[in-house]
Order: sequence, then C-alpha cells, then structure tokens
Amino acid sequence: MNTQLVLTVLCDDRPGVVEQLAQTISQHQGNWLESRMAQLAGKFAGILQVAVAKEHQDQLRAALNELGSKGFKIVVDNAITTSKPDSREFSFSVVGNDRPGIVREIAQAFAARHINMGELETACSSMPWSGEPLFEATGVIEVPKTVDMNELYDYLDKIADELAVDIRLESSTERNS
Repeated sequence: MNTQLVLTVLCDDRPGVVEQLAQTISQHQGNWLESRMAQLAGKFAGILQVAVAKEHQDQLRAALNELGSKGFKIVVDNAITTSKPDSREFSFSVVGNDRPGIVREIAQAFAARHINMGELETACSSMPWSGEPLFEATGVIEVPKTVDMNELYDYLDKIADELAVDIRLESSTERNS
C-alpha cells in the first residue's frame, strides 16, 4: 500500500537541485507525482507530492532529512484527502499599479465567501513607458455554488476601484463532489 507525502523544499538556487531531490526520492522507491517549483530571489522553492510504499516511508523521510546537510530545508507531511463542496472553478487576474494591500484585499474577499484559492502567482515589474511599478497576479479559485456570483463581481469591482487595479474572473470548469 502506498502512502502519499507532501514535501515543501527551500534552498539556495543552484544547478542540480531537482536532480538531487529526484535521486533521493527514486533511491528510496518513491514516485514523484505532482509539483510546483520556482526560483525566486536567489532561492529555489517547491512543493511536491510523492507516493511511496509504507515499508519505505521511514527511509525516504530520513534520506530527505539528510539533505539538510546539503543546504536543503525540507518539510515532509502526509497528504490528506479532503472532500470539496460543489464548486465552480474560475481563473482570475489582477493588474495595476503596485501598492501594499492588493493581495490582502483580494484574499479577504475570497475567504469571506469560503472561496478556496488553489493557485496564486504574483509578479512586480515596471510599466513600459513610465517605469512605475506594475503588479500582476493570476490564480485559480474554487467558488462554492452557494456563492452569489453577482455579489462577488460587485465586490471585486469595488475593490478594483479602490485599489485602481483591473480584476478579471473567467469560468474554468464546474466540479461536483
């Protein structure tokens, strides 16, 4: 019987980081399933899901812990199965002048409506002509079918006006659990 583990990884960015992780997982009969990884500000960060037979789990955990001597900070946790309410999946984007509080305001709007933010990616750059700081965010949310979409759109419009940003929602799929 396989166990599913979730690993979070942080270390200084350098060539071979993924290879070291993959080698360690493979040597201990683990199977790399899903992952999200990125280089940011000189650091390598990632989250990944690994399947491993129960009889190899302790050895894999110990081997991953040993990577600490090579500069890795790894947290290993058991994956959990959760049931999700009937929901609609939306992708969203935010673009506008950078300022403190953009992510907080949008995250609060989602959390207040029990909307799960499944993915979030943010970036700051400069506007082409003015050089002003530009904030961009994209992500995926799971909106319970009980949420009044008109009210959500109205509230996001209000936030967009207050923060001087453009917020867009686009329906992706519907999920039935």
